[in-house]
Order: sequence, then structure tokens, then C-alpha cells
Amino acid sequence: MSDLLYSETEDDLRAAVRSLLTDRAGHQELLGRIETDSPYVPGLWKALAGDMGAAGLLVPEKLGGQGASHREAAVVLEELGRAATPAPYLTSAVVATQTLLTLAGDSAPAAELLSALATGGTVAVLAVPLTASPYADPATASPCADPATASTVTGVADAVAADVLLVPRADGLYAVPAGEATVEPQTPLDLTRPLARVTTEAGTGTRLAGPDEARAAVRRGLLAGAGLLASEQLGLAEWCLEETVRHTRERHQFNRPVGSFQALKHRMAQLWLDLVGARAAARAAADALATGSPDAPLTVAVAQAYCSKVAVRAAEECVQLHGGIGMTWEHPAHLALKRAKSDQLALGSAGRHQDAIAALVDLPAPA
Repeated sequence: MSDLLYSETEDDLRAAVRSLLTDRAGHQELLGRIETDSPYVPGLWKALAGDMGAAGLLVPEKLGGQGASHREAAVVLEELGRAATPAPYLTSAVVATQTLLTLAGDSAPAAELLSALATGGTVAVLAVPLTASPYADPATASPCADPATASTVTGVADAVAADVLLVPRADGLYAVPAGEATVEPQTPLDLTRPLARVTTEAGTGTRLAGPDEARAAVRRGLLAGAGLLASEQLGLAEWCLEETVRHTRERHQFNRPVGSFQALKHRMAQLWLDLVGARAAARAAADALATGSPDAPLTVAVAQAYCSKVAVRAAEECVQLHGGIGMTWEHPAHLALKRAKSDQLALGSAGRHQDAIAALVDLPAPA
């Protein structure tokens, strides 16, 4: 049985990432930035991805990465989730990187691009909608366009921050420089994860793989993204509970902390129990991906079906139990709620993952 407890190395990584985010990307900093054209904190990606080496955690050392695993990347995403940090980590350092890792052994251009991603100097984004599911038909999960015509994909997360776009087409996967594509920002619910409409012209980019290899690679990238998204949701839910407990200890009514009222105690206790389950599910998904377990698709589906709901419930409780201040723009609770609701649809909805569970264990739903 796998050991799902955090290792000393993972704890050290968590402390380093949390310290960086506290210093450079606190909630008040984000509240100021989401009213600007770009929510990304200047210099944060270089510090996190390049100086700290977080972008190369999944990349082997021979390609310039850290040679770590999905478990370490999951820890980074927990901290990014706690702070609702605007950073293309999930999209570039996980989804795009895992897609390229699947191809790197047979594609020199993929291996070269992977080395560039590992340094943090280049950001790559898979040009599929944020809602794309790893369990769908590959032709649907990665909308393959006719290579002879221009293709447009909407709802691509972090495309505005990308240097390279990984574009699935009918004849394979292409790496298209962002300067050769049209990227039009869209208005998202979650202002900390920008979405865009991406249009690429026929004949642009470098071909990385043929159609069959491309479909398998895209599917693998989306699976890794869905599995580690559970860790982001876990971190977000943990912050919501901790912030709610802190507030209800300090807020007084009738000369008593509101957190001492039994009804509120029960709600927070139930949320804590939900978090325990979410932590187990998220850690199991990260470990299954790290070890290449044949049960990884099932473990990822379980983690997403559970953690996405826990994150939304934790964020809703955070807003409600803060009372009037929780409804204001000045308090960061709305950042957590919007991120949780956005993540609930990202890389497959909870219902889509539940359908996948039924199919994977051969337990179809009643007709």
C-alpha cells in the first residue's frame, strides 16, 4: 500500500512555496490586481517556476528538470489553491508538460520544448477548453481541427500568458508560437484564471506527433491535470476552513465568539470531516499518477468527483459564516468561491467523472 503521508521533502517544498506566495501574492495583492488588465503578479512566475524550480518538477533531470513526481507538483498546487494564485502552473507545468512527456521519447521537438518549460522561461498551454475531460472521446476532448483551415478554440485557460500553444489538429499535435496565433481574452467567472479564444492558422507551428500519438498524449496530459486539480481544490478548501475558524473565534455576538454557537460548530466540524476525505482522495490521485498505477484513471475520477464538491461547499460556508463582510469585494472569500466554482467544471465536471467511475468499474447507472 502506498504511503500517502507527506514526506519531509514535500513539507520543505510546501514551506518554501507558501513563504513565496505570502510575500509576493497575498490576497490583498490579488484583490488589487484583478481590477487590472492582467491578474498575474509581475515576477512571481519567474520566482516560482524558474528560481525555485517548480516548473520542472515533472521533467526528468536529463531534460533539465528536477526529476521529481506528481506528488511534489501536487504540494505546489495545494499552496496555489490556498492563495487562489493567478499562475499558469496547472496548465503549463502539469497539463502541457505531461502531454510533452508522453511524446518526448519519440519526438525531438517535444523534448526540446520540454527542456524550455523546465526552466520556467517558457510557458506552454494546451489549446483545448478548460472544461475538456480526459475520459471523453479523444476527438471531443481535444478538438482536432482540419490542418488545412484555421481553427478556433474558446475557453482556453492561461492562453494569454503562453509563449507556445500546443494545438491538436486532425493530423497531429503542433507547437505554435503564441505570436503566430490570435489570442482574444474572454471574461471568466474566476478572474484569477484568465480564459481566451485562440485562433491558429493552417500551416503554422511545428508538428510534434501524429494523430494517434497526439490523442494519447493529450489524454494523458488532461488526466494528470484532473488528478492534480484535486490538490488545488484541497488547498482552497483548507484555506476556507482555516479562515472561517479564525473569523468565528474573533467575531463576537452577545459577548460570545460566534464560533462557540453549537450550530456553527457542527457546520465547521462536518466541513473538517469532508476535508479529511478530500485530502485522502487528492493524495491518492497524485500518488497513482506518480507511480504510473494502472488504476490512475479511476483514482483521478474519484478524486475529482469528491474534491470539486468539497471545495465549493467550503467556499460557500466561508462566505456565509463570515456574514456581511463575506459578501464584500474587499474580502478574499469571493476569490475562493469563484475559483471553486470554476474548478468544478475544469477538466470534466463531477458528474462526468462519476460517469467515468461507473464505466471503469463496469457499474452502469440505472436505465
